[in-house]
Amino acid sequence: MKYQIMGEPMPVVVCELEPGEKMITESGSMAWMSPNMQMETSGGGIGKALGRMFSGERLFQNIYTAVGGRGKIAFASSFPGAIRAVEITPDRPIIAQKTSFLAATQGVQLSVHFQKKMGSGFFGGEGFIMQKISGTGLAFLEIDGSAMEYNLASGEQLIVDTGYLAMADMSVGIDVQTVKGVKNIMFGGEGLFHTVVTGPGRVTLQTMPMSQFIGMIAARIPTKNN
Repeated sequence: MKYQIMGEPMPVVVCELEPGEKMITESGSMAWMSPNMQMETSGGGIGKALGRMFSGERLFQNIYTAVGGRGKIAFASSFPGAIRAVEITPDRPIIAQKTSFLAATQGVQLSVHFQKKMGSGFFGGEGFIMQKISGTGLAFLEIDGSAMEYNLASGEQLIVDTGYLAMADMSVGIDVQTVKGVKNIMFGGEGLFHTVVTGPGRVTLQTMPMSQFIGMIAARIPTKNN
């Protein structure tokens, strides 16, 4: 399978498949394709379907197969930003934010990932329920805004505002830290908690989370006086 990512800040990944090659995606992610691409909708079993639902994805996935010759299929981002191609191997799965999965080659598996520390879920926003992407193959992930990538050494930490963590290696620890100081909490404008990521492993951050963007737009919409 060959691919090309183009068109930022509204990117699309165009994939060229050999006969018989397959790709999986969430329903609604396909933008265009050649006539010989055959689609099949699958839930992968009730357990897997419910796991995807809890991680922010849809219950069913579409499987596209190139039939009778080479096929072409394109998957477009749903929000201004970037698309990243990530090589998934059995010894290097990743965790990613909810709704980030765009498409993948056959052999890549999606499941729900719960952080071991409960504080990540109740206070970190994006920390508790995330996606685990495992198996073998190539996965394409959506990044909101631009992508900033770091390779953290063992014990090295970054403090990240909620929603800015896009994906990380499974070896990276994710926890929540309370903002220190009453004045900082009340007047700092950064909320009560930060997400703390600890190496070793790769971390990808995003510069404009969709939730932040929606909040900015909502704050500027005039309200009618009753």
